[in-house]
Amino acid sequence: MTARHESSRGPAVTYVDPLGEPFLQTRFAPPARPATFLRRPRLAEHLDQALGTPLTMVNGSAGAGKTLLVADWADRLQRPVAWFTNEDGDQGCGMFWAYVLQALRAADVPLPDDLGCPADASRVDRKLLARLADELSGLPEPVLLVLDEFDRVPSARIAEQLEFVLHHAGQGLRLILVTRTEPLLPLHRYRAAGTMTEIRDAELALTPGEAAALLELHGLRLPEEAMGALVERTRGWAAGLRLCALAAQQSPDPEAYLKDFEAGRSTIADFLLAEVLKRQTARSQDVLLRVSVVERFCPELVAELTGRDDGEPVLAALHGQNAFVEDLGHTWYRLHPLFGEILRAHLRVRSPGLETELHRRAARWLRASGSLPQALAHGAAAGDWNFTARALVDDLAIGQLFTGLRASDLAELFSRMGPEATSAAADLVRAARDLSDRDIERGLVHLRRAEDLLASEPSDAAGRLSCVLLETLAARLTGSPGMAERAATTVERLRGEVPAELLEKHPEVVALLLTHLGSARLWAGHFDEARAVLSEAGGCPSGVSTALPREDAFGQLALIDHLDGWLGRAERKALAALNEGEKFGLRRPSPSGPGLAQLVLAALCVDRGELDQARAYLEEAAEAGAPPDPVTAAARSLATARLLLARGEPRAAAAAAEPATPAAVVSPWAEARTAVIVSAAHLAEGRPDSALKVLDDLACDGDPAYAAEIAWARCAAGDPDGAVALLDRTRLQGRTGPGVTVRAALVRASAAQRAGDDTTARKLLARALVEARRERLRRPFLEAGPDLRRLLDGPSLQGLAAGWLVPAAPAPHGGAARPAEPAPVVVEELSGREREVVGRLAEMMSTEEIAADLYVSVNTVKTHLKSVYRKLGVNGRAEAVRRARDHGLI
Repeated sequence: MTARHESSRGPAVTYVDPLGEPFLQTRFAPPARPATFLRRPRLAEHLDQALGTPLTMVNGSAGAGKTLLVADWADRLQRPVAWFTNEDGDQGCGMFWAYVLQALRAADVPLPDDLGCPADASRVDRKLLARLADELSGLPEPVLLVLDEFDRVPSARIAEQLEFVLHHAGQGLRLILVTRTEPLLPLHRYRAAGTMTEIRDAELALTPGEAAALLELHGLRLPEEAMGALVERTRGWAAGLRLCALAAQQSPDPEAYLKDFEAGRSTIADFLLAEVLKRQTARSQDVLLRVSVVERFCPELVAELTGRDDGEPVLAALHGQNAFVEDLGHTWYRLHPLFGEILRAHLRVRSPGLETELHRRAARWLRASGSLPQALAHGAAAGDWNFTARALVDDLAIGQLFTGLRASDLAELFSRMGPEATSAAADLVRAARDLSDRDIERGLVHLRRAEDLLASEPSDAAGRLSCVLLETLAARLTGSPGMAERAATTVERLRGEVPAELLEKHPEVVALLLTHLGSARLWAGHFDEARAVLSEAGGCPSGVSTALPREDAFGQLALIDHLDGWLGRAERKALAALNEGEKFGLRRPSPSGPGLAQLVLAALCVDRGELDQARAYLEEAAEAGAPPDPVTAAARSLATARLLLARGEPRAAAAAAEPATPAAVVSPWAEARTAVIVSAAHLAEGRPDSALKVLDDLACDGDPAYAAEIAWARCAAGDPDGAVALLDRTRLQGRTGPGVTVRAALVRASAAQRAGDDTTARKLLARALVEARRERLRRPFLEAGPDLRRLLDGPSLQGLAAGWLVPAAPAPHGGAARPAEPAPVVVEELSGREREVVGRLAEMMSTEEIAADLYVSVNTVKTHLKSVYRKLGVNGRAEAVRRARDHGLI
């Protein structure tokens, strides 16, 4: 059942793991001790030291008795102990910490409900770890946390995070690691400080006296000499001695058997197969061999695998006989991992071909029981790719290949699918995989084949909706608005045919459909229609499954606002896009527009004259990889080219303006803005005729989003009359913001000045300054001609430009004393990301820590720091923090 946590501050809070699955409660319970468990006081006394040291490590080989030792010790403490058993496959940081948090809650550790839970299996927000450490440090009594089988967590990153929490939790945490290998923690520091309790393999080994006591629990006695020899040969390995005892119990001459084992047997595999498996009844042997293909099993699954309904008593008997069948509770069991591995190998020899059939049966049973991830894994293991693909599509889970939930796992799983799978679902998965890898041509081939096959299956609404999703994605990636619109016409009808519970279970499907359609419309220049569907996508329920599509939608909405000249709106939406992914700790891969929000912010920084910050945002966007679609490619090309122009590199700007991603149709706004940049580059190189020629074939169709840009370019190239005529034909008011209207006002001011009407030019300049000041829009004034800039020096305009566009004028020498505002220290305001960096400087974080905390590169942080120092007029960290505090920036 789903994990619930009762809070005194409100109703119960329900948690699920980062993959959306209920927490497995058996992983929070210490294992039960068998009737033949041997309590060893010397080890228990040593383990008592764990109550006084922050770190304890119980390190020993498999079967050394580590887990049972700690479980028995914890049970006798008469106080809550948080227990978490790691398993293979839980390698992601997010999954690990989600289970640790749930283990603490299961032990009634008073954690606040709003602490939350990681949403991405592969990563965890450092802020969450810091908050957890802080909560633990404030508890009145230390929390005991046992991490069993910690050797299954080889990630150095998890070890680093665990050390961070342990260090900052102070006296609030006592961590006990049960492991087979040396954990990747700075153990030398704890050893040197004497703050670590350590029980290693040699200490776990049974002494001759303990081994004799263990055998007596099994009803066996050996002479002292024979016992010494057995302990020597097994080196006191608890599991080996226990296995020997179990086998010897069945022998008519236990002492002779143990001597024979001592002399002739050298591998535990031979022993298990020959002496444990063989001692079971034929029915029990069959059960053991068949359940070895699954990780966990219950009586119902055993019935599916064996064809018999007597699984429950057989499992109970095997568990009671200590036949390496572990009781997980709630009628679920599992085999000892080593035993299971040996049984699977034996199954392949004993019954060739049966393993595949068992995987197939398990897959169908797990699919029917609602365990899709496990069903897919067993379907793949059986090589039944038609079933596996069908299960994914029928569950409407194909969108998970693009939303960061199970993308990498699903991609790896289906990478093994061969051409033998010929169903529509298989071709849909192939198409999704190819489109995700940007192999659009192959993806479209598979998509068309799937469409043909689905035409004969009109009742397959989930398959057809998945097909439409991929169709809109292909339309987006190829810049084909017509394809997207044709696909969109069937969406509403299909949404009505798909079961409501599937749509509720997978809200990412609708969110992805809307964002892809919005991108296609945006590329076509249909801003109003694009804004409508993107706003609907942004309004989808917030959650881990919709975080990336919502981020994508906000990024595209930010781009539309920027193209329309609304800088402030664009900035707010771009920051909202970044926050959407970051609050769930998700990366931004796949066709969800990686880096688009950063590209918009880079363009905004160019508009505001913050060139260092613009470069930092462009570098951050580049870390996301190649642009996935024409919209993002154009945004990157234009932002890069405008930055190069602003830095005085016209030739490089002209080369960068051409987007590298081809498209089926030409985007009017991308074409116009590319031409404007190329024209400006020609003009900067002293070629006005070439600059005008570039603009000759452009038609803005009365669209204000790029009419003002073209008019600006024509005016700069020496055609003010043509520029004004273009503006007169275009309705700028209403939809457009200062990014458009300021340029239009400057064009008219330049034309008026050239006509000798300085009065009108000043009025237009004044209006432009008022509008630009609200948005800190500096670039148009810096790019204006020298004649216009000279007008700014006049008394009537100095006050409007002072303090944000040009430095404030000093008070007249010898003038009357009057209160004067101090000259602004920060000539350029800090961006939002620069404030975040300064805030972390104040927390004494290193450059590397800031980079990790903000999910950016170290070089990006260094670029931010250089920009901060320049804007604050300082030379170092401490001075930057002090100056920022003086001016209320942090």
